[in-house]
Amino acid sequence: MSILVDRATPVMVQGITGKIGTFHTQEMLKYGTNIVCGVTPGKGGSDVHGVPVFDTVKEAVAKTGAEASVMFVPPPFAADSVMEAADGGLKLCVAITDGIPAQDMIRVKRYMRRYRQTKRMRLIGPNCAGIISPGKALLGIMPDHIYETGSVGVVGRSGTLGYEAAAQMSELGIGVSTSVGIGGDPVNGSSFRDILELFEADSDTSAVVMIGEIGGPQEAEAAEFVRDHMTKPVIAYVAGLSAPKGRRMGHAGAIISAFGESASEKVEILRDVGAVIAPTPAAIGETVRDTLANAA
Repeated sequence: MSILVDRATPVMVQGITGKIGTFHTQEMLKYGTNIVCGVTPGKGGSDVHGVPVFDTVKEAVAKTGAEASVMFVPPPFAADSVMEAADGGLKLCVAITDGIPAQDMIRVKRYMRRYRQTKRMRLIGPNCAGIISPGKALLGIMPDHIYETGSVGVVGRSGTLGYEAAAQMSELGIGVSTSVGIGGDPVNGSSFRDILELFEADSDTSAVVMIGEIGGPQEAEAAEFVRDHMTKPVIAYVAGLSAPKGRRMGHAGAIISAFGESASEKVEILRDVGAVIAPTPAAIGETVRDTLANAA
C-alpha cells in the first residue's frame, strides 16, 4: 500500500506544455505514472508525449476522470492554477513551483476553506519535490532510481535531503512506501502532522523518516502528534544546527525568528516525544536501520 497516489491514480499535469512540464511529464510516464491529461490555457486540442491537452481543469476532469494534479505553472500564475484545481474537483494537487509569493499562498489557503473538509482538495507544496510511491507512481521531480519499494515512509521540507535519505536506505536494503516533499515555503498546503497522520493509518508503513529544518512551528506541531498518536517509530533529522539566529538558510521558511524554531530546539522537542534523532545527514540511513532492528 502507499499514501496519496498509486498505479491507478489518474493524474493531470498543469503547465504540461512548458519546457519543465514537458520534460517531467516524459519522466513520469516512463516511471509508469497514470497521466491521463494536461492543462495549458490556449493549448487545448494539442498533445504532449501522447497526453491530450485541455484548456481548463474542469474540462480535463470531465473528459478524463483525473483525480490528482502535478503542477509546473510559473509563479505569477501558480496560485490561480491551484484554485482552479480546487474548483475542478481534484482530490490532490502537488505544486512543484518555486517562488510563489507568500501572500498568494495565503489567498489560496483562504480560498480552499470554502469547501467542506471532506470535499477539500489536499495540496502538497509549493516549492516541493513532489510525491513518489516506489514502483507505482511519481508526481514530481524526484530521481526515481534511488527509491526502492519498502515500508518506510519519508516526509521532508528539503527535497535534496529526502533524496539523500532514500539513497542511504537503498544502499542498506531498506525501501520506501511513499516519500512526500511538503516544501520549504513558510506557507504551504500540507504539514508534517498531516502526512504523519496518513502514514500512521497506512498498514504497510512500519516507520517514518521526518526531515525538518530551521524556521517555523511545523516540527513542534508534528512532535505533539508523535507524542499523542504515533505508534510507529519516527526517525528525525533537523537541518541547520549551525545556523545563526535571523539568518535565512536556503528555503524562504528557513529562518529562525522565535523559540522552538532553531534546529537544536526542534531536536530536543522531537527527542522528548520519543523520536529517534539522526545526528548528521550522513547517518540517516544507519539510524533507520538500527531503529528498525530494535523495533523488530
